[in-house]
Amino acid sequence: MEYRQLGESDLKVSALALGTMTFGCQNNEQQAHAQLDLALSAGVNFIDTAEMYPVPPNKESAGLSEIYIGNWLKRQQRDQLIIATKIAGPARGFSWIREQPRIEKSQIIAALEGSLTRLQTDYIDLYQIHWPDRYVPIFGATSYEVSLQRDCIPIEEQLSALACLVHAGKVRHIGLSNETPWGVSEFLRHAPGLPKIVSIQNAYHLMNRSFETGLAEVCHHGKVGLLAYSPLAFGHLTGKYLQEPPIPGRVTLFPGFGVRYQKPCVAAASREYVRIAQDAGLSLAQMALAFARSRWFTSSVILGASNVQQLQENLRSAEITLSVELLKLIESVHGRYPNPAP
Repeated sequence: MEYRQLGESDLKVSALALGTMTFGCQNNEQQAHAQLDLALSAGVNFIDTAEMYPVPPNKESAGLSEIYIGNWLKRQQRDQLIIATKIAGPARGFSWIREQPRIEKSQIIAALEGSLTRLQTDYIDLYQIHWPDRYVPIFGATSYEVSLQRDCIPIEEQLSALACLVHAGKVRHIGLSNETPWGVSEFLRHAPGLPKIVSIQNAYHLMNRSFETGLAEVCHHGKVGLLAYSPLAFGHLTGKYLQEPPIPGRVTLFPGFGVRYQKPCVAAASREYVRIAQDAGLSLAQMALAFARSRWFTSSVILGASNVQQLQENLRSAEITLSVELLKLIESVHGRYPNPAP
């Protein structure tokens, strides 16, 4: 397993990370621990979760992912692992987490203390804002609508609140998720004298390379690492939904969930990527993961799996290097179907 420095932090994260949003929904605790054990044995030292997980989110299961990790973590060498979690913002409601989730001081403190308790740890290595406090188009929306702007907590105030947790030793580093170039730039602009963001966790995969346009430049100059989530596009980059009937997965289990992957050219792009992967003697999943890992701006690729067999295949992608010829074929498909699932 390769290890990479995360932004300007002192964290060396495995190039493949374990995402845990299935823990508590598609995976019970025993299955979750089996995934954690397998990932650890493969050299993964980076585990990502969130206070709202599992997904799809609901009142009954909220926090279970962290609880499952916490029960496992207490038996591990804590200082050998990098644990990341996230605070939920206002964009999606979730009144069962807090009546009105906001990224402001009292709620940040409450959210962190809840995560520390569930994770059974004294500190979080990377604490992330799950999505902005302000309005931005996210989760499949692609156009910024001025009319949807709302009151929001100023970014400098958010950083000041997070600084209290860093100074208290409860958080080592901070990061963002589902952010925009403007948002990253603002967090960096306000950083002098306050904690600097070291990472951004955004969707990045063969069918959504929008990060390459504006965010790549901002993150390069700001020394912010990408944590690429949904590298298999909710299973569309495995080819399983092309079969008749489709192999069960999140898309079939939770109709209506994952709107960004329900767009016109997703299936056509998936077929093309399946074809070139098979011609190269690879599974589409392994090719997609190797591609995301190979990008110069990627610090870690976050794997999600509903069983250990899937996770084993995904972990094997760490051994794969894509040839120049294969990368050219990938670019040719991208030219025909640019970002069909942004």
